[in-house]
Formats: sequence, structure tokens, C-alpha cells
Amino acid sequence: MSEDTGLITVASDWSVGETIDRLQAAVTAAGLLVFARIDHADNAAQAGMRLRPTELLIFGNPRGGTPLMQDRQTSGIDLPVKALAWQDANNDVWLTCNDAAWLATRHQLGTESEPAINAIEAGLAAVVHQATGPDPDA
Repeated sequence: MSEDTGLITVASDWSVGETIDRLQAAVTAAGLLVFARIDHADNAAQAGMRLRPTELLIFGNPRGGTPLMQDRQTSGIDLPVKALAWQDANNDVWLTCNDAAWLATRHQLGTESEPAINAIEAGLAAVVHQATGPDPDA
């Protein structure tokens, strides 16, 4: 679901760690680069604080993001793409990412960025589906 905040949030059939594992596998299989994986809950624990499971994956491809930054360099604040898996108070797991169309609006990208935005949007939908949905081999 897309909200006014520019976020897309999808329910996951998996734990936070499994969701990010599956997302990382889908991203890698799609030929994208994984730049970082951050376990916010583990970092919170190291600081003596509690946080429900929350992990961030940062990924992308310079061929997809560079055209956006060539159009408007401010788009680099939102690139590479990020996806956050998190567990809510009811123990439900969600995967949240930025809506690519929202990025275009936020950074006032021109028509020359439309192919890259469309590719990011389609690519995100595919890897999010693979990460959150049922196991096709089950």
C-alpha cells in the first residue's frame, strides 16, 4: 500500500531476518548490488536499549540511480534504494520502502527520469514480492 508519506508497506509471511535474507537473495539474483545490511535491533541492544526486530537493506544499481542524480542531484539523498523489515507490537512483520513515483515528485525529476523511475518501481515490486510472499517451492 502506498501512503501520502511516499512509503510502500507490504506484509511479510516471514520473520524480519528471513524477510531480509529473502530480499537480499532476490536483489542479488536480479543483478543489483547490496551496499549494506543494518540490524537496528542489534545496534539498539548494544546501546542497552530494546527494539523489536528491525533490519534495513540498502541496495541498487548505478545504472538505475545515476540518471536520477543526473537530473536532480538531491535524489542522491534517497539512493541507493532502502527497504526496512520490521516487526510490529502484534508480532506481524512488514517490509517498507520508498515509492519510486514519490521520489520523482519529491525531487521534481523531469521526464528524462521516467524510464529509470519506472524500472526502479518495477524492480522493487518484483523483489519485494519475492521477499515477502510464500515460498514457491512449498
